[in-house]
Amino acid sequence: MVYLRFMVVLGVFLMSVYSADATTPEDAYIAGYAASALKQNFNLDMSSLVVRDGIITLPAGSINAFDRAKALKILSEIPGVIAVDISEDTVQESMAESLGDETIATATQSFLLTVGLLPSGHLFLPLVADPRWAHFSAVYRNYQKNEVAGRNIASVQFGETIPFYRGYFGQSTAQWESGLHAGVFSDFNMDAPSAELLNADYIGSIYSSVRAGQFSAFGRIYHQSSHLGDEFLIRKMATKFERVNLSYEGVDLKLSYELSFGVRVYGGGGGLLRKEPTDLKVWSSQYGVEVRSPWRIESAAIRPIIGVDCKNYEENNWNMDISVKAGAEFEKLQVLGRKMQVLLEYFNGYTPVGQFYKDKVEYIGLGAHYLF
Repeated sequence: MVYLRFMVVLGVFLMSVYSADATTPEDAYIAGYAASALKQNFNLDMSSLVVRDGIITLPAGSINAFDRAKALKILSEIPGVIAVDISEDTVQESMAESLGDETIATATQSFLLTVGLLPSGHLFLPLVADPRWAHFSAVYRNYQKNEVAGRNIASVQFGETIPFYRGYFGQSTAQWESGLHAGVFSDFNMDAPSAELLNADYIGSIYSSVRAGQFSAFGRIYHQSSHLGDEFLIRKMATKFERVNLSYEGVDLKLSYELSFGVRVYGGGGGLLRKEPTDLKVWSSQYGVEVRSPWRIESAAIRPIIGVDCKNYEENNWNMDISVKAGAEFEKLQVLGRKMQVLLEYFNGYTPVGQFYKDKVEYIGLGAHYLF
């Protein structure tokens, strides 16, 4: 499976290049360009158009439903535009006034991203509470149950989702994209003298996703392999610890729907195509809910978020693994366009750490994450 591991390493390298090269023209330029396009095509005077970080926001009442699809496409093709957001503002003005410095987000919205090669953004938003969603993060975890690996664990992961191409379905505003989703997940035992590497999971996949309004879907064909750290193996040589050559390929599909006031629900499942050990059971399911607060504190650009992710594996007799993360997203603290999230987390179930997949654990943690 050397070629699959190479795919993962190549994917992470491409992600670094992609992130480093991504640049966006200033919002003022985009606003002027967009206002001119609306004036020319729809005779709309939008001199006060809102553009923030390459995202154009239009009030739904400013353009009729018949012209909306055409307007979305025209604006999304402007150089430097990341997305176009047409919002249905159903929040009472009195609520906004009562919150003072907090900015109310819209309850429902239409969202359209740019198309073409290596586009910005993602049609399927990252899963906040999924322990195995590829992104950049560093987390401290204190285990209440962890007989083999230790109680104080540092978990570091790096990875990304790169859309290679995005397009439309025919003449509609429904979009599709395909690309690479890959990451490395490493755990270190902070109780050991040398903070030994316990395990590293390598996950690489080719994915496709679609979006139509508030509905989105994410499907992938993936490979995962897991490897124990040398120091951990040496320390465990005198015990009866049994190393597992865990490696498999699989497919899965996730469906997501974004409701009003920042609420999102999702669910899906998958199966293994090739597996080692060969007695691994095939099927799994995943589902969850997220809430991105419908307001943010404008002075600090902070938005509260919470997510709950649940997984059930046939291998574990369909027992539930539950992951909960809650905290804040700091929109002003960005690196290469990724926003920083500081999240508290709780996990109870069979560990997602590959080599120890037969062990049931419980932990709490605190970490920093960079996501869109």
